[in-house]
Amino acid sequence: MSADLSVFDLSGRKALVTGAGQGIGRAIAEGLARAGADIVLTGRTTGPLEEAAAAIAALGRKAEIVVMDVARAEDCSAGVARGAELLGGLDILVNNAGTEDVRASADVDAALWDRIVDTNLKGAFFCAQAAFHAMRPRGGGAIINLCSLTSFVGIPTATPYGSSKSGLLGMTRALAVEWAPHGIRVNAIAPGYFRTAMTEGFFEAEGWAERMTERIPQGRFGELRDLVGAAVFLASDASGYVTGHCLAVDGGVLASL
Repeated sequence: MSADLSVFDLSGRKALVTGAGQGIGRAIAEGLARAGADIVLTGRTTGPLEEAAAAIAALGRKAEIVVMDVARAEDCSAGVARGAELLGGLDILVNNAGTEDVRASADVDAALWDRIVDTNLKGAFFCAQAAFHAMRPRGGGAIINLCSLTSFVGIPTATPYGSSKSGLLGMTRALAVEWAPHGIRVNAIAPGYFRTAMTEGFFEAEGWAERMTERIPQGRFGELRDLVGAAVFLASDASGYVTGHCLAVDGGVLASL
């Protein structure tokens, strides 16, 4: 009996990805487009979004741009609503936008805390809330939150970040339970160690990459393409009976702890 791969097909679906101008967000946006979805790309600066939109258009999919700052709740509400308007609806939200600033906990000030938590947690909530209002009239949808290994384990000098990502995991579970009757599934992906603009400083530190590779059972860092399959799965009918779950894409790190 052959597998029915049509359950992974996103043709006709309409997706919005936050922080989609580079790194993980852009990789996921392009992956959803390759699976058939039309995409709204959001971020704070136009240039990277235009480059990402051009790449998606080259795949034959529709790509729209909404400039917004997810740290501002009003931007989230207006931006998601605008994205749904541009595509004629919304079926998929990927809450990818995030920020980090490595600092000893004793030196964290209120401004740093607010910037990280407002972006990573508050922004994800208000984008999800706006997506709920767009998805419910369509009979449901899929929300994917980008969590982190810090959603599960403590990392020194990452207290605000870890707090925001732990909260994001709790939010994922709570919304999954609350919105299941509306046909809206809420799941998360927890990437392991990937080289992105946000993590570049770690990779540049002498000896860090070698030490971290020894802690990864698969013996390598993640590549952006490693996240695409997880995103397509959670966005598609293939995961129709999956909600409230966080899928670690980490080469086995969490399993080895």
